[in-house]
Amino acid sequence: MTYDRLVCANCASPVSEGRCPVCRANRERLQQEGPFGGLNPVALVTLLVLLIAAMALLAHQTA
Repeated sequence: MTYDRLVCANCASPVSEGRCPVCRANRERLQQEGPFGGLNPVALVTLLVLLIAAMALLAHQTA
C-alpha cells in the first residue's frame, strides 16, 4: 500500500502530508521499504508465478 492513501490515526490527516511525528515516521518507513514494499502478497506471488512461467517457456523454446 502506498502512503498517499493512508490516513493517520493520530491526527486524521493523510500520511503523505506528514503533519504529525507519527505521520512523518510512517512516511519514512514506507519510503525505505523499496519498490516492492507497496505491493501486497497476492501481487508478489502473481509476479513470481509469471516469472517462473516465462522462464519455463524460454527453457522450452531453447531446448
